[in-house]
This record gives sequence, C-alpha cells and structure tokens, in this order.
Amino acid sequence: MTYSLIACCPNTGAFGAVVTSSSVATAARCIRTDALGAVATQNFSDPSLGPLGTRLLRDGLGAGAVLRLLLDSTTAPEHRQVTVVDRRGAVAWHIGEASMPVAGVATGPGCIAMGNLLANDTVPAAMVAAYADATGMVLAERLMRALEAGLDAGGEFDDEHGAGLLVSDTHDWPVVDLRVDWDDAPIAALRALWTRYAPQQAAYVARFLDPRQAPAF
Repeated sequence: MTYSLIACCPNTGAFGAVVTSSSVATAARCIRTDALGAVATQNFSDPSLGPLGTRLLRDGLGAGAVLRLLLDSTTAPEHRQVTVVDRRGAVAWHIGEASMPVAGVATGPGCIAMGNLLANDTVPAAMVAAYADATGMVLAERLMRALEAGLDAGGEFDDEHGAGLLVSDTHDWPVVDLRVDWDDAPIAALRALWTRYAPQQAAYVARFLDPRQAPAF
C-alpha cells in the first residue's frame, strides 16, 4: 500500500525521496534523506531504518553494505521493503518474500522506485521513467513528477491518503520537507504545497546562511 522513489541528483549531489500510501502520516515513517544518502522503508515499515541508514551512509558505507546492516538490524526482514542510494548514486534494495502483492521495483541512474499492494507491476518503472524524463529540472520537481507518474500508472490497490517530499543538500537539515498526512488526494495536495514552497526555498536557505543579507519576510 506504498510506493516511493529515492534519488541522488548527479548535478548537485543532493538527495531526495518521495512517497505515498493509503496510510496516515506516511512520510514520517517511510523516507529519510541526508546530505550523503537516502533510505526508504515500507511494507510494515521499520522507521528506525531511516536514521540508522543515513548515519551509515554518512560514515562512508556504500548502498549495498548499508542495506545488509539494515536487514541485520530489523525484525522479520521477510516482511520489509528497503531501498538505499549512496553518494555515488549506487542503489540497493530488498523486497522480503512476505511483502504484500503486487510488489515491484525499478532502477535508473541514481534512483530507485519500489512499491507494494500496487494496482499493477508497471508503477515503479513509470516512476523511474518520469524521473528520467525530467532531467534538468530541480530534484524536488523531478521527484514530484515521478510520484504523479506512479499515480497515473495505476498507483496502489487502495486509495492514497498520505504523501511526502524530502530533499537534502549540503546542510544537516532538509531544504525541502513537505508532508500531507491525510487527504483524499494527497499527491495533488503535495503538488500544491511544493508549488507554494518552491519560489521561497532559496530565501529560507539564505536566511540560514546570513540573515543580514537575506530577503525580508
């Protein structure tokens, strides 16, 4: 009942993640980004895997090594789905044998999409294709287009209700952190939030760097 995509931008080195699910407060449990990597956990998600995975990525471990340690750290890995992308754009993934069908995964350069309880198995590939087609756009926009493409391809078996968008760059805090915890059309609501936030993002970073030189409120 969840589909997500995580990615490393080859131009900026930023990391991003996008997710939707029929569950409430999806993004809080399922996606985590850092200046040096991104992790998604779903299908009976283990929220501890995000913070642990990004710490391991920050320590310099690659995606494959991080995935192995995450699976060793969690209970019942056969029920988990996990994706990882590292600073080189390498990806690793796990679909436990007890994942809810229809489960699927698709990878592209520096990105990986995964889902469970999907309407059909083309959803992850549609997300990766849309992400690739948006090359040249800012990472958050590419992620939004991937999420929208997943919905257009059929989405999940149940109705989506929660969604989230994260982007981390050089700072210890995400430069984009937008969430829709419950809505009848969460992807459209997330798109509206991103449209409102996008023109203000640079100003918020500038206020952090030097409020004396930053745009006023």
